[in-house]
Amino acid sequence: MTNLLAAAAFFVLLHLLVSGTRMRDALTGRLGQNLYMGLFSAASLAGLVWLGMAFGDARGEAWNAAYWSLTPATRHIQLGLQLVAMLLIVPGLTTPNPTSVRQEGVLARPDAVKGMLRITRHPFLWGVAIWALGHLLVNGDRASLVLFGAMFLLALFGTASIDAKRKRTLGPTWDAFATQTSNVPFAAILSGRQTLRVTEIGLWRLALAVVIWAVLTWTHPLLFGVSALP
Repeated sequence: MTNLLAAAAFFVLLHLLVSGTRMRDALTGRLGQNLYMGLFSAASLAGLVWLGMAFGDARGEAWNAAYWSLTPATRHIQLGLQLVAMLLIVPGLTTPNPTSVRQEGVLARPDAVKGMLRITRHPFLWGVAIWALGHLLVNGDRASLVLFGAMFLLALFGTASIDAKRKRTLGPTWDAFATQTSNVPFAAILSGRQTLRVTEIGLWRLALAVVIWAVLTWTHPLLFGVSALP
């Protein structure tokens, strides 16, 4: 338990207290952007590996009691949530976005707010949050609560952290982008600041998301030892 909690705390705090605060500004000023990014990427990868290994060890320990169990209904809901997650994650990773690492230059484009960014300026992180929420729904054991709970909180607070970081570094340029978009999915559309244009997202991105969802669903027993199908 202690090892898993330490790994989860390290991974979350690395992103929220280092990457998402003025500490990052101080470190990049001292180390330079390239060295900072290299060290941060290495620390993130190490933290992710540590978290995965700690989770694997914790699942078989005596303290890992379950507070709720999988049901046919929650399994079906989980499948739907994972599809929604992939529909956000895949376009989020493949759409030029000024909230992504070293893509601030997108703001100079006249069509910076395009496709998935009309729905949310943080599609990848919202996808991760939904992915984690779905796994919490069907995994009620303590180890899963730590792992997926940490990923859920990191994704949600990460959106606000990135917004604050971009505002500090980009100022009015970021403000203009932020007023045209929304953090919460569909908020800008519902408020009338944006319109939904599905074809602008890219039909190939949506198709790829469905394919990845289907492959992960069918190969889940091979990859993780548990079936994702009803």
